[in-house]
Amino acid sequence: MMVEEAKLDSKLKPMVNESLRFGERALSAGGAAFISAVIVNPLDVVKTRLQAQAAGVPYQGSCRLGCFEPNSTVAHDVIRGSSSSSPGVCRITGSPTVCSDHQYKGTLDVFIKIIRQEGFSRLWRGTYASLALAVPTVGIYMPCYDYFRNIMEDFTAEKSPAFTPYVPLVAGTIARSLACISIYPVELARTRMQAFKGTQRGAKLPGVWKTLVDAVNPVKGSSSNGQNYRMLWTGLGAQLARDVPFSAICWSILEPTRRSILSFMGEEPRAGSIIGANFTAGFVAGAVAGAATCPLDVAKTRRQIEKNIDRAMKMTTRQTLAEIWRDGGMRGMFSGAGARVGRAGPSVAIVVSFYEVVKYGLHHFHQQ
Repeated sequence: MMVEEAKLDSKLKPMVNESLRFGERALSAGGAAFISAVIVNPLDVVKTRLQAQAAGVPYQGSCRLGCFEPNSTVAHDVIRGSSSSSPGVCRITGSPTVCSDHQYKGTLDVFIKIIRQEGFSRLWRGTYASLALAVPTVGIYMPCYDYFRNIMEDFTAEKSPAFTPYVPLVAGTIARSLACISIYPVELARTRMQAFKGTQRGAKLPGVWKTLVDAVNPVKGSSSNGQNYRMLWTGLGAQLARDVPFSAICWSILEPTRRSILSFMGEEPRAGSIIGANFTAGFVAGAVAGAATCPLDVAKTRRQIEKNIDRAMKMTTRQTLAEIWRDGGMRGMFSGAGARVGRAGPSVAIVVSFYEVVKYGLHHFHQQ
């Protein structure tokens, strides 16, 4: 078994060859991120809408008063000052159907209602922010992962072979943390852009810069201070709490899976086998990691869409998770899970397979 793995490692050397410069790796990763961000953005919007609704964001119907989940914190605050005694019932007409028609009931329902109420193009809301986020993030993440993994594998193979299987976990954790911290404010802007919809169909919505300005100055015309600028980093702890375990789980599954697939193919790696092995392993690893970290993703979304500066500054990830459990129980913890898993699997598969096959092509280009 050890001999087969050693042979496999020698086959994989072209894909991690040190002749590839960091810039070439970053370019490969950036191209992969661009394609992935455009394809899976609708599922990201759907996931964010479901999580934001569970947090109490009102997606207004014809009553223009907003619809709330029965157990949400916002619902109880609203009901306390209204004449209606049950959440989800329109406070003007007294009819539950007006509100319920505009509540999201599931992944497919969000797709249908966004297209019908806001237009097909709104499924790509926040795409510019996704691209501004994904291209540099993955451009940092994937090359750094390669770099750390290669160094650690060489070190553990020589000094402590028993720790070699844990190298992908550690390398993925470090690389993801660096990438996440680097451009976090753009992630904050993207989540807010996807969570809140416009008041009118076809109306122009604020872009990345305007969204960040509104986060710092929630009251128009108010002056900003150092405390306000801290809002740009609201939810960073929740983001790291989600992304670090996601990356650790993902790479722990992806590395051995793709090596097993390539070993099973039993041939010198070519473009087709590299794409197939990496896409399959990436899809499985991304889906499992996405499902496992869904509660942390819900907490991240809730912290990022919080508009009350004082509350946002005081909330911790642990408190947010406790609030989610109190409001919605297990269902609340896994709000948007279907859309998240549906997004994470293809996203990881596209990024990893594209990245590896471009590296393979660049390696052969250098050889020629």
